[in-house]
Amino acid sequence: MKRIFIVLITLSLVGCSFYQKTPPIFVPPVGSTPTPETPIPDDSTNPVNDIENTSNPTEDFIPTPTVFIPPTETLVPTPNVQREPIVYHAQAGDSLGVVATHFGVSREQVQSNEELPEFSFINPGTLLVIPQVLINTTSDVHLLPDSEFVYSRAITDADFPSDVISFVEQAGGYLSEDREYEHTTLTNGGEIVQQIAENNSINPFLLLALLEYQSHWVFGEPQNLAQLKYPFGYINYDNDGLVHQLRWAVNQLSIGYYGWREGRLTEIFLKSSQNPASEVTARIEPSLNAGTVALQYYFSQIYESDEWILALDDDTGFITAYEEMFGSPDNRVQYEPLFSHNLIQPILQLPFTPNKVWNYTGGPHGAWEREGSWSAIDFAPSGFKGQCSRSYSYVTASASGLVVRAKDGVVTINLDFIDNEHSGWVLLYLHIATDGRLVEAGDEVSVGDKLGYPSCEGGISTGTHVHMARKYNAEWMTADGPIPFVLDGWRVYNGAAAYKGSLSKPGEGLVIASSYSAPGSQIKR
Repeated sequence: MKRIFIVLITLSLVGCSFYQKTPPIFVPPVGSTPTPETPIPDDSTNPVNDIENTSNPTEDFIPTPTVFIPPTETLVPTPNVQREPIVYHAQAGDSLGVVATHFGVSREQVQSNEELPEFSFINPGTLLVIPQVLINTTSDVHLLPDSEFVYSRAITDADFPSDVISFVEQAGGYLSEDREYEHTTLTNGGEIVQQIAENNSINPFLLLALLEYQSHWVFGEPQNLAQLKYPFGYINYDNDGLVHQLRWAVNQLSIGYYGWREGRLTEIFLKSSQNPASEVTARIEPSLNAGTVALQYYFSQIYESDEWILALDDDTGFITAYEEMFGSPDNRVQYEPLFSHNLIQPILQLPFTPNKVWNYTGGPHGAWEREGSWSAIDFAPSGFKGQCSRSYSYVTASASGLVVRAKDGVVTINLDFIDNEHSGWVLLYLHIATDGRLVEAGDEVSVGDKLGYPSCEGGISTGTHVHMARKYNAEWMTADGPIPFVLDGWRVYNGAAAYKGSLSKPGEGLVIASSYSAPGSQIKR
């Protein structure tokens, strides 16, 4: 990246991003702003695998059809009128390729008086000068900090209620009453919210605020059949009831958050309030943080354009309901940024015993729900070709740490020996059989220690395997990103779609992901 010397920039610097917009801001439904596909961050030359994997860690349900625009090298056309460049200060989680994608320009057009890393994170606060090519973007107001989107220390250590279940019971609304729910053995509504929030690493109080905003379940009662059957506002006969609605909601929120963080999401599509048969396209304001984009995307899935704008109004919309329930983020201890620009992954081993052949059965895909961060990968013992059979090949600890959770097919290990999943590096192992599991919460493990057997336990799985993902300070870390997933020197690469991809190690060749354990997917420690 070329380094330039910037002098005498006379733009006013406003807000945390120091970014000055030129009107107009997104105005629906007057047609749609022509925003061609934009370049995805090309952090490496990724080997691609074309074999699908249908394994999924959650129960099978049909999510809302979602649209990711596959970015290409086609850039947004620069308007004929000469416009002042944007002065932008990098935010936590920004990388060069993602910033270029957000602003609709090439990497070479992003300039700075500091050396910019090609692939790793940019130091927050770094001044960037970027051509201004976008028009008609969404609002630039930051509604929700990232640390209050994920289930981070900002939730557990700040002034939020200490316990989700007790808060729901004290609120006294419809959610507080024990009842039978479909798709779960739990009967306590607060416990269901807590479990799904923990699994997906999303702030449970954000989910409660959305539930109250949409259907009054927390402090009151649903007012009609739609609010009773579809409490998160997604009207779909295949996704009725609290559990399916919660899973749908966290999936949409994760698509918005991680799609923006990883550079796969740049536009939002809305039905026009004036003409519901037509669609309005809104380019996402490039200076927004991921937590705000998550809300923009979520509400775009349930509201037409006029309602969408009202829901996102910072004076009267959803965020005011959130702050009335839990206070303003501005009045709390801040836990930003969630990670530093020079964060590195600890050394990790492949998760199985030496001299045993396993198969790489799933390239980068969703950490828990179907979509969201492409942070998880799958391995299966040799010989298991799409079958849920008992295995006696052990899954092992990829690093030393403290076991934080060991139940329901899940084992999580905090590599910093902290007794929670909200701080530091955490490894998730999913589909660990209860029968034969060798660890419990509170155990300390060393690298290479046996954890248990892979299985189909813990959500939907088409075959015996282990599903692995990393998170840091509660944010899922994309497998093929600025901090790549590396196991025993094998680096993870994305494929053309979720579950596709490869592993590569200098001098060892290429391992191609295959859900059917096809030749070329074998790997051995």
